[in-house]
Amino acid sequence: MAFLRKAVLWLLVVVLGLVLVLALSIPFDALIGRDRVAALTNLSIPNPNGPPVRAFVARPETPGPHPAVIMIHEFWGLRADIVGKATALADEGYLVIAPDTFRGGSTGWIPRAIYQTISTDPAQVNTDLDAVFAWLATQPDVVADRIAVMGFCYGGRTALLYSLHNTEIAATAIFYGMADTTPEQLTVLNGPVLGIFGGADTSIPQEEVAQLEANLDAAGIPNVMTLYPGQPHAFVTDIESIRAGGPQLEAWNQLLGFLRDTLYSAAAPNSDAPLLLADQSATTLLGTLHHRFVCGL
Repeated sequence: MAFLRKAVLWLLVVVLGLVLVLALSIPFDALIGRDRVAALTNLSIPNPNGPPVRAFVARPETPGPHPAVIMIHEFWGLRADIVGKATALADEGYLVIAPDTFRGGSTGWIPRAIYQTISTDPAQVNTDLDAVFAWLATQPDVVADRIAVMGFCYGGRTALLYSLHNTEIAATAIFYGMADTTPEQLTVLNGPVLGIFGGADTSIPQEEVAQLEANLDAAGIPNVMTLYPGQPHAFVTDIESIRAGGPQLEAWNQLLGFLRDTLYSAAAPNSDAPLLLADQSATTLLGTLHHRFVCGL
């Protein structure tokens, strides 16, 4: 009996020690990584509701005006993989801005990633994104009514919530992010929705994807919800892996088609020329894909 009590006591000490180590690791990681966001960003946007919003901006080499895309990072925070994807998307003819929604938080350590996600107020994120949107809308090389929002994981959820908050958003692309919504809430959306999910994602069941699609349909919002068979959560990683081919490239090309269809479908202000890219071969027609899971059919 005494041995059992000692074993339980030692187990409790070990568990408490691990909890303490994990708790201390969060501020330690923040301390050693305090310059990560500054090293990745090239713009500071004035913010009437808080400190300036740091962001990475990538512009096309071709003359504007261009549609714009707000690209929101995963729960890690703003990192080099998002910068790479933003740059690649700018090469397709979009002005892309990747804001830091964690106000300086960027990590590769899961405990801190979880902490900074649950400790960040979604309302604060929306007001920071309002500052980003306002900055974009005043840029002479941006088509102000052709601004989309997209994101990955935490960023996918945030993108959808921001589109519900800001009804001027022209389109929303969600990479394996989920938010509880009703058809009534979704009716305020101003544009179509693209959802890309992994068929083997254990964190977002296929039933939730189907429910989101059903709610969007009930709200009358054009949408494409795609499951990529066998793919886990967060399967679209960095631009180098995307260019290597496979499901990552398929998902990226689907995004490009969606953005072409939704953001390049109107003429530029004060211009008789339509907003069209030179290469339209990969265009995906929303009317064809609506209500379908395009992968695995």
